[in-house]
Amino acid sequence: MKLQESETLKNLMRAFAGESQARNRYTFAASLCRQQQLYALEAVFTFTAGQEKEHGEIFYHDMGEASGGTVHIDGGYPVDITNDVCDLLRRAAHNEFEEAETVYPAFAKKAEEEGFREIAHAFREIASIEAAHGRRFETLAKAMEAGRLFASDTPRPWMCLNCGYILEVVQVPRSCPVCQHPQGYFIPLEFAPFSSPRMLG
Repeated sequence: MKLQESETLKNLMRAFAGESQARNRYTFAASLCRQQQLYALEAVFTFTAGQEKEHGEIFYHDMGEASGGTVHIDGGYPVDITNDVCDLLRRAAHNEFEEAETVYPAFAKKAEEEGFREIAHAFREIASIEAAHGRRFETLAKAMEAGRLFASDTPRPWMCLNCGYILEVVQVPRSCPVCQHPQGYFIPLEFAPFSSPRMLG
């Protein structure tokens, strides 16, 4: 089957549209987090937005055979407008899990049926990434709902995303002891890019 005659082409465009919109939603969410001095959450949304951009690019390039044409699709996409950051985290988690568990597996199955194995593989692998996004957003939402965004039951490592200072405490201080930036820059070390608790030494 030619790509131009397939349902897979439409699914690629649906996925491209979805990833593009997710990138924008997360960029908007990051701006809101910054306004509310939740700088670590701003970084999480920005980091995730960059990954959604890459997913969109993969799907876009998979449509290469249709270059020069127009792909008409139908589809539904979320409108997540709120000033409640916790609500944004919850909605982001829901959307990521929906892609991971329902949308992309269905797209992968159709691509396989139509003979596009590499595209099917991309849908499946990106679905696993979206599941990881969903778990990250869900974990942060639960922490925020419980008033535990900057606290834990037992000492755990935290990183200041401004200067990189790492401390192991139950409650994050109101400001970083090194750079004096506010509490909102702290994030559990396991969520800090390029870091792990093993780096504490």
